[in-house]
Amino acid sequence: MERKHMSALSIYQSLSGGAKPQVQAKSPPAKKIKRKENGIQPKKKPNKKSRRRPLKSSMRLSSSEKEKAEAEKDCETHDGGIESPALDVLLTDLTKVNNSRERANRLFQWLIHPVPDKSFFRDNWEKKPILIQRQNPGYYKGLFSTAEFDHILRNDDVQYGVNLDVTSYTKGKRETHNPPGRALPYTVWALYKSGCSLRMLNPQAFSSAVWQVLSILQEKFGSMAGANVYLTPAGTQGFAPHYDDIEAFILQLEGKKHWRVYNPRSKDEVLPLVSSPNFSQDEIGQPIMDVVLEAGDLLYFPRGFIHQGDCLPDAHSMHITVSSFQRNSWGDLLLKLMPAALETAMEEDVEFRKGLPLDYLQFMGVQNSEKEDPRRDKFIAHVEGLVKKLVSFAPVDAAVDQKARDFLHDCLPPLLSAEEKASSVYGAPARWGHGEALDVTVQLKSQTQIRLVRAGAARLCGDGETVSLFYITDNSRVYHKEEPKSIEMKAEHIDAMEFLIHSYPKFVSVASLPCETMEAKMSLAELLFEKGLIHTAE
Repeated sequence: MERKHMSALSIYQSLSGGAKPQVQAKSPPAKKIKRKENGIQPKKKPNKKSRRRPLKSSMRLSSSEKEKAEAEKDCETHDGGIESPALDVLLTDLTKVNNSRERANRLFQWLIHPVPDKSFFRDNWEKKPILIQRQNPGYYKGLFSTAEFDHILRNDDVQYGVNLDVTSYTKGKRETHNPPGRALPYTVWALYKSGCSLRMLNPQAFSSAVWQVLSILQEKFGSMAGANVYLTPAGTQGFAPHYDDIEAFILQLEGKKHWRVYNPRSKDEVLPLVSSPNFSQDEIGQPIMDVVLEAGDLLYFPRGFIHQGDCLPDAHSMHITVSSFQRNSWGDLLLKLMPAALETAMEEDVEFRKGLPLDYLQFMGVQNSEKEDPRRDKFIAHVEGLVKKLVSFAPVDAAVDQKARDFLHDCLPPLLSAEEKASSVYGAPARWGHGEALDVTVQLKSQTQIRLVRAGAARLCGDGETVSLFYITDNSRVYHKEEPKSIEMKAEHIDAMEFLIHSYPKFVSVASLPCETMEAKMSLAELLFEKGLIHTAE
Protein backbone atom coordinates (compact mmCIF):
# COMPACT_ATOMS: atom_id res chain seq x y z
CA MET A 1 0.00 0.00 0.00
CA GLU A 2 1.35 3.43 -0.90
CA ARG A 3 2.19 5.55 2.11
CA LYS A 4 0.41 8.89 2.21
CA HIS A 5 2.84 11.77 2.69
CA MET A 6 2.44 13.82 5.86
CA SER A 7 4.33 16.97 6.70
CA ALA A 8 6.69 16.87 9.67
CA LEU A 9 4.48 19.39 11.47
CA SER A 10 1.37 17.20 11.18
CA ILE A 11 3.30 14.15 12.42
CA TYR A 12 4.57 15.94 15.53
CA GLN A 13 1.10 17.35 16.22
CA SER A 14 -0.42 13.86 15.98
CA LEU A 15 2.04 12.18 18.36
CA SER A 16 0.14 13.28 21.44
CA GLY A 17 -3.26 13.11 19.76
CA GLY A 18 -3.54 16.85 20.15
CA ALA A 19 -3.12 16.44 23.88
CA LYS A 20 -1.93 19.12 26.23
CA PRO A 21 1.79 19.54 27.03
CA GLN A 22 3.57 16.63 28.72
CA VAL A 23 2.01 14.80 31.62
CA GLN A 24 4.57 13.32 33.97
CA ALA A 25 4.23 11.07 36.97
CA LYS A 26 4.80 12.91 40.20
CA SER A 27 8.14 12.34 41.85
CA PRO A 28 8.13 10.99 45.39
CA PRO A 29 9.02 13.47 48.13
CA ALA A 30 12.74 14.10 48.47
CA LYS A 31 14.62 12.28 51.18
CA LYS A 32 18.10 12.45 52.57
CA ILE A 33 20.17 10.73 49.95
CA LYS A 34 23.49 9.13 49.24
CA ARG A 35 25.73 10.63 46.57
CA LYS A 36 26.01 8.35 43.59
CA GLU A 37 29.00 7.39 41.50
CA ASN A 38 28.73 10.17 38.91
CA GLY A 39 28.37 13.04 41.35
CA ILE A 40 24.58 13.47 41.07
CA GLN A 41 22.40 13.17 44.14
CA PRO A 42 20.16 10.09 43.62
CA LYS A 43 17.30 8.89 45.74
CA LYS A 44 18.31 6.53 48.52
CA LYS A 45 16.64 3.24 49.18
CA PRO A 46 14.89 3.23 52.57
CA ASN A 47 16.96 1.51 55.18
CA LYS A 48 14.27 -0.79 56.40
CA LYS A 49 14.03 -4.51 56.87
CA SER A 50 11.99 -6.30 54.23
CA ARG A 51 11.42 -9.89 53.30
CA ARG A 52 13.83 -10.55 50.45
CA ARG A 53 13.31 -13.27 47.91
CA PRO A 54 16.55 -15.23 47.65
CA LEU A 55 18.24 -15.43 44.28
CA LYS A 56 18.73 -18.70 42.51
CA SER A 57 21.82 -20.05 40.79
CA SER A 58 24.79 -17.70 40.72
CA MET A 59 22.83 -14.92 42.41
CA ARG A 60 22.54 -16.94 45.64
CA LEU A 61 24.57 -15.80 48.63
CA SER A 62 27.82 -17.72 48.82
CA SER A 63 28.08 -19.30 52.24
CA SER A 64 30.91 -21.72 51.53
CA GLU A 65 34.05 -21.97 49.41
CA LYS A 66 32.22 -24.31 47.03
CA GLU A 67 29.42 -21.81 46.50
CA LYS A 68 31.95 -18.99 46.11
CA ALA A 69 33.76 -20.96 43.41
CA GLU A 70 30.47 -21.55 41.60
CA ALA A 71 29.64 -17.85 41.75
CA GLU A 72 33.07 -16.89 40.39
CA LYS A 73 32.33 -18.86 37.23
CA ASP A 74 29.87 -16.13 36.32
CA CYS A 75 32.57 -13.45 36.48
CA GLU A 76 35.15 -12.92 33.78
CA THR A 77 38.80 -11.97 33.73
CA HIS A 78 40.59 -10.87 30.57
CA ASP A 79 44.22 -10.13 29.86
CA GLY A 80 45.05 -7.11 27.73
CA GLY A 81 46.26 -9.13 24.77
CA ILE A 82 46.91 -7.10 21.61
CA GLU A 83 48.27 -3.62 22.22
CA SER A 84 45.87 -0.68 22.01
CA PRO A 85 46.91 3.01 21.96
CA ALA A 86 47.07 5.11 25.11
CA LEU A 87 44.16 7.47 25.61
CA ASP A 88 45.96 10.67 24.61
CA VAL A 89 46.89 9.10 21.26
CA LEU A 90 43.37 7.74 20.74
CA LEU A 91 41.64 11.07 21.42
CA THR A 92 43.85 12.76 18.84
CA ASP A 93 42.99 10.06 16.30
CA LEU A 94 39.27 10.33 17.05
CA THR A 95 39.19 13.98 15.97
CA LYS A 96 39.81 12.69 12.44
CA VAL A 97 36.73 10.41 12.54
CA ASN A 98 33.91 12.04 10.56
CA ASN A 99 30.94 10.59 12.46
CA SER A 100 30.36 11.22 16.19
CA ARG A 101 28.51 7.90 16.59
CA GLU A 102 31.51 6.07 15.14
CA ARG A 103 33.77 8.04 17.50
CA ALA A 104 31.63 6.83 20.42
CA ASN A 105 31.83 3.21 19.22
CA ARG A 106 35.62 3.36 18.87
CA LEU A 107 36.15 5.01 22.25
CA PHE A 108 33.96 2.45 24.00
CA GLN A 109 35.72 -0.42 22.24
CA TRP A 110 39.03 1.03 23.44
CA LEU A 111 37.60 1.31 26.98
CA ILE A 112 36.79 -2.42 27.18
CA HIS A 113 39.68 -3.65 24.99
CA PRO A 114 40.31 -6.53 24.26
CA VAL A 115 36.70 -7.62 24.87
CA PRO A 116 34.57 -7.17 21.72
CA ASP A 117 31.73 -4.71 22.02
CA LYS A 118 29.06 -7.24 20.99
CA SER A 119 30.15 -9.90 23.47
CA PHE A 120 30.28 -7.34 26.30
CA PHE A 121 26.70 -6.22 25.74
CA ARG A 122 25.55 -9.81 25.23
CA ASP A 123 27.29 -11.37 28.22
CA ASN A 124 28.06 -8.65 30.78
CA TRP A 125 25.99 -5.49 30.41
CA GLU A 126 23.38 -5.45 33.22
CA LYS A 127 24.29 -9.09 33.92
CA LYS A 128 27.67 -9.72 35.55
CA PRO A 129 31.03 -8.11 36.36
CA ILE A 130 34.12 -8.30 34.18
CA LEU A 131 37.78 -7.65 35.03
CA ILE A 132 40.27 -6.58 32.35
CA GLN A 133 43.95 -6.70 33.34
CA ARG A 134 46.24 -5.06 30.78
CA GLN A 135 49.75 -4.93 32.30
CA ASN A 136 49.92 -1.45 30.74
CA PRO A 137 50.24 1.31 33.38
CA GLY A 138 50.10 4.05 30.73
CA TYR A 139 46.83 2.92 29.13
CA TYR A 140 44.80 5.83 30.56
CA LYS A 141 47.58 8.38 30.07
CA GLY A 142 46.14 11.87 29.70
CA LEU A 143 42.80 11.17 31.38
CA PHE A 144 43.48 12.36 34.96
CA SER A 145 46.28 12.25 37.53
CA THR A 146 47.24 13.32 41.04
CA ALA A 147 49.26 16.17 39.47
CA GLU A 148 46.11 17.44 37.73
CA PHE A 149 44.14 17.00 40.95
CA ASP A 150 46.65 19.23 42.75
CA HIS A 151 46.59 21.77 39.91
CA ILE A 152 42.78 21.99 40.10
CA LEU A 153 42.88 22.55 43.86
CA ARG A 154 45.33 25.42 43.37
CA ASN A 155 43.68 27.12 40.41
CA ASP A 156 39.93 26.39 40.50
CA ASP A 157 37.09 27.08 42.90
CA VAL A 158 36.64 23.59 44.37
CA GLN A 159 33.98 23.56 47.10
CA TYR A 160 33.62 20.91 49.81
CA GLY A 161 30.39 18.98 49.42
CA VAL A 162 29.82 20.30 45.90
CA ASN A 163 33.00 19.30 44.07
CA LEU A 164 34.93 17.39 46.73
CA ASP A 165 34.13 14.96 49.56
CA VAL A 166 36.56 13.89 52.28
CA THR A 167 35.66 10.43 53.62
CA SER A 168 36.82 7.56 55.79
CA TYR A 169 35.69 4.04 56.65
CA THR A 170 37.25 2.57 59.78
CA LYS A 171 36.03 -0.14 62.13
CA GLY A 172 32.83 -0.49 60.14
CA LYS A 173 31.95 3.20 60.36
CA ARG A 174 31.67 5.46 57.28
CA GLU A 175 32.21 9.18 57.91
CA THR A 176 32.39 12.40 55.88
CA HIS A 177 34.85 15.08 57.04
CA ASN A 178 34.00 18.05 54.81
CA PRO A 179 34.99 21.43 56.24
CA PRO A 180 32.90 24.40 55.00
CA GLY A 181 33.91 26.51 52.01
CA ARG A 182 36.62 26.18 49.40
CA ALA A 183 38.91 23.17 49.30
CA LEU A 184 42.47 24.53 49.37
CA PRO A 185 45.59 22.35 49.00
CA TYR A 186 46.87 23.04 52.54
CA THR A 187 43.78 21.52 54.20
CA VAL A 188 42.98 18.89 51.57
CA TRP A 189 46.43 17.31 51.60
CA ALA A 190 46.55 17.42 55.42
CA LEU A 191 43.29 15.45 55.53
CA TYR A 192 44.65 13.00 52.96
CA LYS A 193 47.84 12.60 55.00
CA SER A 194 45.71 11.75 58.04
CA GLY A 195 44.18 8.79 56.19
CA CYS A 196 41.10 10.29 54.52
CA SER A 197 39.97 9.49 50.98
CA LEU A 198 39.21 12.26 48.49
CA ARG A 199 36.33 12.07 46.03
CA MET A 200 36.06 14.65 43.24
CA LEU A 201 32.40 14.61 42.26
CA ASN A 202 32.39 16.20 38.81
CA PRO A 203 35.90 16.15 37.31
CA GLN A 204 34.44 16.92 33.86
CA ALA A 205 33.84 20.48 35.09
CA PHE A 206 37.60 20.95 35.57
CA SER A 207 39.32 18.45 33.25
CA SER A 208 39.03 18.80 29.47
CA ALA A 209 40.10 15.18 28.95
CA VAL A 210 37.37 13.82 31.22
CA TRP A 211 34.86 16.18 29.57
CA GLN A 212 35.88 14.93 26.12
CA VAL A 213 35.65 11.24 27.06
CA LEU A 214 32.23 11.58 28.72
CA SER A 215 30.77 13.78 25.97
CA ILE A 216 31.73 11.10 23.42
CA LEU A 217 30.50 8.15 25.49
CA GLN A 218 27.07 9.69 26.12
CA GLU A 219 26.31 9.08 22.43
CA LYS A 220 27.16 5.40 22.89
CA PHE A 221 24.95 4.93 25.94
CA GLY A 222 22.05 7.18 24.89
CA SER A 223 22.14 8.15 28.55
CA MET A 224 24.14 10.58 30.63
CA ALA A 225 27.77 9.59 31.19
CA GLY A 226 29.14 10.87 34.49
CA ALA A 227 32.29 10.39 36.56
CA ASN A 228 33.89 10.64 39.99
CA VAL A 229 37.60 10.54 40.78
CA TYR A 230 38.77 8.76 43.96
CA LEU A 231 42.16 9.23 45.62
CA THR A 232 42.83 6.89 48.55
CA PRO A 233 45.90 6.72 50.84
CA ALA A 234 47.81 3.45 51.20
CA GLY A 235 46.37 1.06 53.75
CA THR A 236 42.97 2.77 54.04
CA GLN A 237 39.36 2.45 52.87
CA GLY A 238 37.09 5.41 52.18
CA PHE A 239 33.64 3.88 51.68
CA ALA A 240 31.45 1.17 53.18
CA PRO A 241 30.09 -1.72 51.12
CA HIS A 242 27.11 -0.58 49.04
CA TYR A 243 25.54 -0.89 45.60
CA ASP A 244 24.75 1.88 43.13
CA ASP A 245 21.97 2.66 40.67
CA ILE A 246 24.33 3.03 37.70
CA GLU A 247 26.47 0.84 35.43
CA ALA A 248 30.00 1.35 36.77
CA PHE A 249 33.33 1.22 34.91
CA ILE A 250 36.31 1.46 37.30
CA LEU A 251 39.42 2.76 35.50
CA GLN A 252 42.56 2.40 37.63
CA LEU A 253 44.72 5.46 36.90
CA GLU A 254 47.53 5.22 39.48
CA GLY A 255 48.73 2.81 42.15
CA LYS A 256 46.55 -0.19 42.91
CA LYS A 257 43.39 -1.06 44.79
CA HIS A 258 41.90 -4.22 46.28
CA TRP A 259 38.26 -4.74 45.21
CA ARG A 260 35.61 -7.14 46.42
CA VAL A 261 32.37 -7.49 44.47
CA TYR A 262 29.26 -9.33 45.71
CA ASN A 263 26.13 -10.61 43.99
CA PRO A 264 22.84 -8.80 44.60
CA ARG A 265 21.39 -10.23 47.78
CA SER A 266 17.93 -10.90 46.30
CA LYS A 267 15.84 -10.49 43.17
CA ASP A 268 14.53 -7.22 44.55
CA GLU A 269 18.06 -5.78 44.40
CA VAL A 270 18.83 -6.80 40.80
CA LEU A 271 19.11 -3.65 38.65
CA PRO A 272 17.82 -1.41 41.46
CA LEU A 273 16.20 1.96 40.88
CA VAL A 274 18.07 3.64 43.72
CA SER A 275 21.41 3.25 45.49
CA SER A 276 21.64 1.29 48.73
CA PRO A 277 22.47 2.44 52.23
CA ASN A 278 25.85 1.43 53.63
CA PHE A 279 26.04 -2.24 54.56
CA SER A 280 27.90 -3.92 57.39
CA GLN A 281 30.25 -6.75 56.48
CA ASP A 282 27.93 -9.43 57.85
CA GLU A 283 25.05 -8.31 55.57
CA ILE A 284 26.73 -9.01 52.24
CA GLY A 285 27.96 -12.62 52.24
CA GLN A 286 31.04 -13.80 50.35
CA PRO A 287 32.52 -11.92 47.37
CA ILE A 288 32.25 -13.33 43.87
CA MET A 289 35.30 -11.27 42.87
CA ASP A 290 38.35 -10.57 45.03
CA VAL A 291 40.90 -8.79 42.86
CA VAL A 292 43.60 -6.12 42.81
CA LEU A 293 43.40 -3.46 40.11
CA GLU A 294 46.66 -1.97 38.88
CA ALA A 295 47.16 1.08 36.70
CA GLY A 296 45.67 0.45 33.24
CA ASP A 297 43.14 -2.16 34.45
CA LEU A 298 39.35 -1.96 34.26
CA LEU A 299 36.59 -3.43 36.41
CA TYR A 300 32.94 -3.27 35.34
CA PHE A 301 29.94 -4.22 37.45
CA PRO A 302 26.22 -3.64 36.89
CA ARG A 303 23.97 -1.67 39.19
CA GLY A 304 22.92 -3.70 42.20
CA PHE A 305 26.27 -5.48 42.66
CA ILE A 306 27.63 -4.66 46.11
CA HIS A 307 31.26 -3.54 46.12
CA GLN A 308 33.99 -2.19 48.35
CA GLY A 309 37.55 -1.14 47.61
CA ASP A 310 40.53 -0.71 49.95
CA CYS A 311 44.15 0.24 49.43
CA LEU A 312 46.98 -2.17 50.05
CA PRO A 313 49.66 -1.06 52.56
CA ASP A 314 52.31 -0.39 49.91
CA ALA A 315 50.57 1.95 47.44
CA HIS A 316 48.04 4.76 47.12
CA SER A 317 45.22 4.48 44.59
CA MET A 318 43.62 6.85 42.12
CA HIS A 319 40.74 5.61 39.99
CA ILE A 320 37.93 7.21 38.02
CA THR A 321 34.46 5.69 37.94
CA VAL A 322 32.68 6.26 34.63
CA SER A 323 28.96 5.68 35.04
CA SER A 324 25.75 5.66 33.02
CA PHE A 325 22.20 4.31 32.74
CA GLN A 326 20.69 5.86 35.84
CA ARG A 327 16.88 5.66 35.59
CA ASN A 328 16.99 4.51 31.98
CA SER A 329 14.80 1.40 32.18
CA TRP A 330 11.61 0.29 30.47
CA GLY A 331 9.80 1.14 33.69
CA ASP A 332 11.11 4.70 33.58
CA LEU A 333 9.75 5.05 30.04
CA LEU A 334 6.38 3.72 31.19
CA LEU A 335 6.32 6.33 33.96
CA LYS A 336 6.26 8.90 31.17
CA LEU A 337 3.89 6.90 28.96
CA MET A 338 1.07 5.68 31.21
CA PRO A 339 -0.17 9.02 32.61
CA ALA A 340 -0.37 10.43 29.07
CA ALA A 341 -2.10 7.26 27.81
CA LEU A 342 -4.68 7.46 30.59
CA GLU A 343 -5.38 11.14 29.95
CA THR A 344 -5.92 10.45 26.24
CA ALA A 345 -8.13 7.41 26.97
CA MET A 346 -10.36 9.42 29.31
CA GLU A 347 -10.76 12.11 26.66
CA GLU A 348 -11.52 9.73 23.79
CA ASP A 349 -13.29 6.65 25.24
CA VAL A 350 -16.47 6.87 27.26
CA GLU A 351 -15.71 3.53 28.99
CA PHE A 352 -12.97 5.30 30.99
CA ARG A 353 -15.42 8.05 32.01
CA LYS A 354 -18.23 5.83 33.27
CA GLY A 355 -18.79 5.96 37.03
CA LEU A 356 -17.70 3.35 39.58
CA PRO A 357 -20.33 1.06 41.10
CA LEU A 358 -22.25 2.72 43.92
CA ASP A 359 -21.36 -0.02 46.39
CA TYR A 360 -17.74 -0.73 45.35
CA LEU A 361 -16.34 0.39 48.72
CA GLN A 362 -18.34 -2.40 50.39
CA PHE A 363 -16.47 -5.22 48.66
CA MET A 364 -13.18 -3.68 47.43
CA GLY A 365 -10.11 -2.44 49.31
CA VAL A 366 -7.63 -4.14 51.64
CA GLN A 367 -10.17 -4.68 54.41
CA ASN A 368 -12.31 -6.68 51.96
CA SER A 369 -9.49 -8.47 50.15
CA GLU A 370 -10.14 -11.82 51.87
CA LYS A 371 -13.84 -11.82 51.04
CA GLU A 372 -15.23 -14.30 48.56
CA ASP A 373 -17.65 -12.08 46.71
CA PRO A 374 -18.51 -12.41 43.00
CA ARG A 375 -18.68 -8.63 42.78
CA ARG A 376 -14.93 -8.52 43.48
CA ASP A 377 -14.15 -10.83 40.56
CA LYS A 378 -16.32 -8.77 38.23
CA PHE A 379 -14.72 -5.50 39.40
CA ILE A 380 -11.16 -6.78 38.96
CA ALA A 381 -11.96 -8.24 35.52
CA HIS A 382 -13.33 -4.86 34.43
CA VAL A 383 -10.17 -3.08 35.61
CA GLU A 384 -8.03 -5.60 33.71
CA GLY A 385 -10.04 -4.96 30.57
CA LEU A 386 -9.53 -1.21 30.83
CA VAL A 387 -5.80 -1.66 31.40
CA LYS A 388 -5.51 -3.82 28.25
CA LYS A 389 -7.50 -1.25 26.32
CA LEU A 390 -5.17 1.50 27.58
CA VAL A 391 -2.35 0.23 25.36
CA SER A 392 -4.13 1.46 22.22
CA PHE A 393 -4.04 5.02 23.59
CA ALA A 394 -0.33 4.96 24.53
CA PRO A 395 1.61 7.80 22.78
CA VAL A 396 4.88 5.84 22.68
CA ASP A 397 6.82 8.26 20.48
CA ALA A 398 5.74 11.23 22.59
CA ALA A 399 6.88 9.43 25.76
CA VAL A 400 10.23 8.61 24.14
CA ASP A 401 10.58 12.30 23.29
CA GLN A 402 10.03 13.16 26.96
CA LYS A 403 12.86 10.78 27.88
CA ALA A 404 14.98 12.31 25.12
CA ARG A 405 14.41 15.82 26.46
CA ASP A 406 15.57 14.70 29.89
CA PHE A 407 18.65 13.10 28.33
CA LEU A 408 19.54 16.21 26.35
CA HIS A 409 19.28 18.27 29.53
CA ASP A 410 21.65 15.81 31.26
CA CYS A 411 24.18 15.84 28.41
CA LEU A 412 27.55 17.51 28.44
CA PRO A 413 28.11 19.99 25.63
CA PRO A 414 30.40 18.69 22.86
CA LEU A 415 34.10 19.46 23.04
CA LEU A 416 34.85 20.71 19.54
CA SER A 417 38.10 20.06 17.74
CA ALA A 418 40.17 22.96 16.41
CA GLU A 419 38.80 22.34 12.92
CA GLU A 420 35.20 22.23 14.17
CA LYS A 421 35.68 25.50 16.06
CA ALA A 422 37.18 27.16 13.00
CA SER A 423 34.19 26.14 10.85
CA SER A 424 31.49 27.08 13.39
CA VAL A 425 30.26 30.19 15.17
CA TYR A 426 33.27 29.92 17.50
CA GLY A 427 35.56 30.66 14.56
CA ALA A 428 33.48 33.49 13.11
CA PRO A 429 35.63 36.57 12.37
CA ALA A 430 33.49 39.00 14.41
CA ARG A 431 35.85 41.17 16.49
CA TRP A 432 36.61 44.64 17.77
CA GLY A 433 38.95 46.76 15.69
CA HIS A 434 39.59 50.38 14.72
CA GLY A 435 37.10 51.55 17.32
CA GLU A 436 34.15 49.47 16.08
CA ALA A 437 32.68 45.97 15.78
CA LEU A 438 33.83 44.28 12.58
CA ASP A 439 32.66 41.27 10.50
CA VAL A 440 29.54 40.58 12.54
CA THR A 441 27.49 39.28 9.60
CA VAL A 442 27.25 35.50 9.16
CA GLN A 443 28.82 34.63 5.81
CA LEU A 444 26.50 31.75 4.86
CA LYS A 445 25.52 31.37 1.21
CA SER A 446 23.12 29.11 -0.64
CA GLN A 447 25.97 26.80 -1.69
CA THR A 448 27.54 26.63 1.81
CA GLN A 449 27.78 23.02 2.99
CA ILE A 450 26.51 22.50 6.58
CA ARG A 451 25.82 19.71 9.06
CA LEU A 452 25.16 19.27 12.79
CA VAL A 453 28.25 19.36 15.01
CA ARG A 454 27.22 15.99 16.53
CA ALA A 455 24.69 13.30 15.65
CA GLY A 456 22.98 13.79 19.02
CA ALA A 457 23.37 17.57 19.29
CA ALA A 458 19.69 18.32 18.70
CA ARG A 459 16.28 16.65 18.54
CA LEU A 460 12.83 17.68 17.37
CA CYS A 461 10.09 17.07 19.92
CA GLY A 462 6.39 17.88 19.73
CA ASP A 463 3.82 18.31 22.48
CA GLY A 464 0.74 18.24 20.25
CA GLU A 465 0.61 22.00 19.80
CA THR A 466 4.14 23.19 19.08
CA VAL A 467 7.33 21.61 17.78
CA SER A 468 10.58 22.52 19.52
CA LEU A 469 14.23 21.79 18.84
CA PHE A 470 16.01 20.72 22.02
CA TYR A 471 19.80 20.95 21.92
CA ILE A 472 22.95 20.48 24.02
CA THR A 473 25.49 22.99 22.73
CA ASP A 474 24.60 25.58 25.38
CA ASN A 475 24.64 23.08 28.26
CA SER A 476 27.10 23.55 31.11
CA ARG A 477 29.86 21.13 32.13
CA VAL A 478 28.25 21.34 35.58
CA TYR A 479 25.24 19.03 35.86
CA HIS A 480 21.95 20.92 35.32
CA LYS A 481 23.54 24.31 35.95
CA GLU A 482 21.52 25.53 32.96
CA GLU A 483 17.84 25.07 32.19
CA PRO A 484 16.93 22.82 29.22
CA LYS A 485 17.71 24.58 25.96
CA SER A 486 15.14 24.63 23.16
CA ILE A 487 13.91 26.69 20.20
CA GLU A 488 10.26 26.74 19.13
CA MET A 489 10.35 25.89 15.44
CA LYS A 490 8.49 27.74 12.72
CA ALA A 491 6.29 25.49 10.60
CA GLU A 492 8.34 26.36 7.49
CA HIS A 493 11.54 25.07 9.17
CA ILE A 494 10.39 21.69 10.57
CA ASP A 495 10.83 19.55 7.43
CA ALA A 496 14.23 21.13 6.80
CA MET A 497 15.39 20.53 10.37
CA GLU A 498 14.36 16.89 10.17
CA PHE A 499 16.20 16.61 6.84
CA LEU A 500 19.36 18.07 8.39
CA ILE A 501 19.20 15.69 11.39
CA HIS A 502 18.80 12.62 9.17
CA SER A 503 21.50 13.75 6.73
CA TYR A 504 24.25 13.51 9.39
CA PRO A 505 27.18 12.86 8.94
CA LYS A 506 26.88 14.18 5.38
CA PHE A 507 27.24 17.88 4.66
CA VAL A 508 24.33 19.34 2.72
CA SER A 509 24.02 22.71 1.03
CA VAL A 510 21.80 25.42 2.48
CA ALA A 511 20.00 25.46 -0.90
CA SER A 512 19.05 21.77 -0.49
CA LEU A 513 17.08 22.32 2.73
CA PRO A 514 13.42 21.52 1.96
CA CYS A 515 11.93 24.95 2.68
CA GLU A 516 9.62 26.71 0.23
CA THR A 517 11.74 29.87 -0.06
CA MET A 518 15.44 30.65 -0.02
CA GLU A 519 14.75 33.19 2.68
CA ALA A 520 13.42 30.42 4.96
CA LYS A 521 16.44 28.22 4.19
CA MET A 522 18.88 31.00 5.05
CA SER A 523 17.03 32.03 8.23
CA LEU A 524 17.13 28.44 9.55
CA ALA A 525 20.82 28.02 8.69
CA GLU A 526 21.70 31.33 10.35
CA LEU A 527 19.71 30.43 13.49
CA LEU A 528 21.46 27.06 13.83
CA PHE A 529 24.86 28.62 13.15
CA GLU A 530 24.28 31.24 15.85
CA LYS A 531 23.39 28.52 18.40
CA GLY A 532 26.58 26.56 17.59
CA LEU A 533 24.55 23.61 16.29
CA ILE A 534 26.08 23.44 12.80
CA HIS A 535 29.46 23.89 11.22
CA THR A 536 30.48 24.29 7.62
CA ALA A 537 32.55 22.08 5.34
CA GLU A 538 35.13 24.85 4.89
